[in-house]
Amino acid sequence: MEMWIATGNEGKLKEIKQVLVAQIPEISLHHQNELKAFTPRPEDGKTYLDNARIKAKTLKSVRDKDWVLGDDTGLEVFGLGNLPGIHSARYAGTHASDSENTAKLLKMMTIRSVSDRKARFFCCLVIYTPDNQEWVFEAELTGTIGKLPQGTHGFGYDSVFIPDGETKSLAELGPGYKLTHSHRTLALRKFLERLKS
Repeated sequence: MEMWIATGNEGKLKEIKQVLVAQIPEISLHHQNELKAFTPRPEDGKTYLDNARIKAKTLKSVRDKDWVLGDDTGLEVFGLGNLPGIHSARYAGTHASDSENTAKLLKMMTIRSVSDRKARFFCCLVIYTPDNQEWVFEAELTGTIGKLPQGTHGFGYDSVFIPDGETKSLAELGPGYKLTHSHRTLALRKFLERLKS
């Protein structure tokens, strides 16, 4: 089984590979950065599904005989009206780093005196089969936003996201926790269930 992943985000790639290779040892995984002439389209959709579909469709257009996976993920903070949402990766600007996005999130929560720190990570996967069927899978991980970044593992907003039932951030809990509990893992498991059915 050959699958192409429509992302250049190293953190996402690592997580997706860990989950899929553990369940499908014979899988051959590739990503868009391996293609010399490939140019991703702007993620200008209005929903996670729109953006995941844009990523997957663009890559499918050049890998039409393979499995293709597009992922769009965001952090929604309830006290900020579900921001940053689909703009999570670009919250502090088009080329913002993870630390800049996290700093802006905490700053906005302070400026707006946010008392409801509940949040969720949401993941939408769009997968195209070799015969061009579209499969969609969604999952979430709920939690709260910590007051300061904690931990060194993970990426994105992991250092401030404390999953429900835990006292440490995802960045403190580490990759083993995410491999079992993350929104992306849960969505990938739904894909694996359908693949095996």
